[in-house]
Amino acid sequence: MKLFLKKIHVYLYVLSVALSYFLCWPLFYYFSLKPGRYRSMNALRSIWALVSSALVGFFYRFEYEQPIDWSKTYIICPNHTSNLDIAAMCVLVKSNYSFMGKEALKDGLVTGLFFRSVDIPVNRDSKMSSYRAFKKATEKLEEGTTLIIFPEGKIGDDYPPTLHEFKNGPFKLAIDYKIPIIPVSSANTWKMLWDDGTKHGTKPGICNFYVHKPIDTTLLTDADALREQVYSIISGKLESENVSAAIL
Repeated sequence: MKLFLKKIHVYLYVLSVALSYFLCWPLFYYFSLKPGRYRSMNALRSIWALVSSALVGFFYRFEYEQPIDWSKTYIICPNHTSNLDIAAMCVLVKSNYSFMGKEALKDGLVTGLFFRSVDIPVNRDSKMSSYRAFKKATEKLEEGTTLIIFPEGKIGDDYPPTLHEFKNGPFKLAIDYKIPIIPVSSANTWKMLWDDGTKHGTKPGICNFYVHKPIDTTLLTDADALREQVYSIISGKLESENVSAAIL
C-alpha cells in the first residue's frame, strides 16, 4: 500500500510539472526567441520550479557555509541523485544561469525548449559536440552567466545512490576562465524522489542542500586537483549527513 501511494505521488508530480509548464509556455516561448530575454526566461523558470514542486509537497531548504554574492559569475557543481536537483538549482541561483546537460534533453517535452535556447546540450561521446558545448559555455561565462553542471554527468543506477566519479569539464572551465566553483551537497533528496521517481515512487518532504563556500580559482592551474578537492568536499559532507541521520 505504501509503495502504491508513492507511485501515485509520482504521477501527481509529473502532472504538476506538465500543467504548470504548459500554463507558462507562451511566456517561455516568447522569452526563448532572443538571448536578451533569457534572464526573464530563467526568472520564470525559477518560479515554475518552486511552484510545481510545492504543489505536491516538495520543498527546498538551503544552508550556506557563507553568504553568496550573486552579482558574480560561478560554476555550480552539485551531486546528482534526483530530478528534483534540477528544480532546486533553479531556485538556488539568484542570477542568470544555464545548465549543461545531455543532448537528449533537447528532445524532452518539458526540457526541449530550454536546451534549444538558454541551456547547453552536450553529447560526451562526440568530440565535436563536446567542443561546441564548451565553446558555448565559455561564451556564457564571458557574458556573466552562471553555469550549473552536475559533475557526475548522470544519475547512477545504484540505489541507495553513491557519489560517482566527476568529469573534468567544469573544473577545466573554472581554471581556464578563473571562475569560482560552488560545490553543492544534497544528502536526502533521493529519499523523496530518486532519479525520475518511476522505480521507487516519491513522497513529499523537505530536500536539504548545503551550499559550500565558493572556491577561488584565480591562482589554480591543475584541473585534476580541483576536481578531487570538490569531490572530497561533497563526499565529506554526504558522509557526515549520513552519519547524523543514522544516529537520529
